[in-house]
Amino acid sequence: MTEKPIGKITSYFSKVEVAAIDLTDDLKVGDKIHIKGNTTDFEQVVKSMQIDRVDVEEAGDGDSVGIKVKDKVRQGDIVYKG
Repeated sequence: MTEKPIGKITSYFSKVEVAAIDLTDDLKVGDKIHIKGNTTDFEQVVKSMQIDRVDVEEAGDGDSVGIKVKDKVRQGDIVYKG
């Protein structure tokens, strides 16, 4: 199965290790994502997700979500789901 882009990193909060992602497709807790950029390249499972500091199980096109990430990400990195 090929990965498809589902969003883009808009910001990263290093103190809490949270990435803000503008979604262009569906994302659910439990999905495996791949974040890739010039110096970013890792995969992880989405363990929790928030919209406006409220926990959600899923989000979709047009939503801006925050997820905890295991490594530093940068603005403009692309988020894939595979």
